[in-house]
Amino acid sequence: MAAARNISSLPFLVFDLDGTLIDGYDAIGEALAYAMGKFGLEALPPEQVRVMVGQGIEKLLEKAVGRDTAAEGVRLFRERYPQVAVSGSRLLPDVAAVLAALGGRGYRMAVASNKPARFSRMILDACGVGAFFTAVGGPDEHTPTKPDPEMLNRLMAAQGASPAETIVIGDMEVDSEFARAAGCRVVLVPSGSRTREELRTVDADALLDSLSDLPLWLEGKS
Repeated sequence: MAAARNISSLPFLVFDLDGTLIDGYDAIGEALAYAMGKFGLEALPPEQVRVMVGQGIEKLLEKAVGRDTAAEGVRLFRERYPQVAVSGSRLLPDVAAVLAALGGRGYRMAVASNKPARFSRMILDACGVGAFFTAVGGPDEHTPTKPDPEMLNRLMAAQGASPAETIVIGDMEVDSEFARAAGCRVVLVPSGSRTREELRTVDADALLDSLSDLPLWLEGKS
């Protein structure tokens, strides 16, 4: 009989949220359209919203309504977003099965998103996968948005994991920059706003076709 895998030797997995675990672009687009409408601006097409997401709400609103009115835009976005966050978000294909497989093998998992943590937790719980994650990180008054590594450093410290023991899984350049800034490995999947071709030149330890390939990759690399 084969020896049991030493769970303590398994890496700590830190997942991005939007574009990696969920498709939440409908909710983001709805809240963004609401904020822009208050300024008399037309809503942006979904494909444009998709490529603008990833660097935090403040950057998103700065791009959409301008730097001078971004703070009010953020307030308006947050006024609308809780009403549509759950209905406008869904798990990406295979995510539930992948998380169940990884959890069953003993992997420790967390989420690091540029979405405020309370929103991320609300969506993950509504999607039925919140229990897989020991922590959900997000920006706050003490924690900058990605790619600043502070969010990741806090998650690792809470878990007692070193950078060498941590792997970030994401779908954008910012996830690579985030991981590398903290000295961690990174795996990218073209499931969000970037194509495989666009991600091919991004610094990563692996570029997988889909999240469903992650468990097998981990078995060979962790």
